[in-house]
Amino acid sequence: MEKTFAIIKPDAVERNITGKIIDRIEAAGFRICGIKKLFLAKAEAEGFYYVHKERPFFNDLCTFMSRSPVVVMVLEQENAIVKWRELMGATNPANAEAGTIRKEFGVSIEENTVHGSDSPESAAFEIPYFFSQLELV
Repeated sequence: MEKTFAIIKPDAVERNITGKIIDRIEAAGFRICGIKKLFLAKAEAEGFYYVHKERPFFNDLCTFMSRSPVVVMVLEQENAIVKWRELMGATNPANAEAGTIRKEFGVSIEENTVHGSDSPESAAFEIPYFFSQLELV
């Protein structure tokens, strides 16, 4: 079984669609190993997204991610990273396939509802950024 990291972003939490997204996650066969609702300080968002620090959207992304609460999760199933990315859909909701979370709930490329690890290496960084081993069941 593989684990991946997921975030339900501020735009989705603000619109009270967290439960709908979690329903989609569970219906797709994922097991939620850890889940928390929290408010990221801008410095925490900057640390999490440090790989993008040289990109022009970095400041806007960190400001967005720290504007209101997020829900962070660790998801598990066979090929979890690839399957979660497929369920999320393309980064730009306008380009996402029908039936994906971003197509159904995404507002824009900036407010695209969810985040997911894109590789085993990013999952290995992202999961312990928010969860200790004791919190994963």
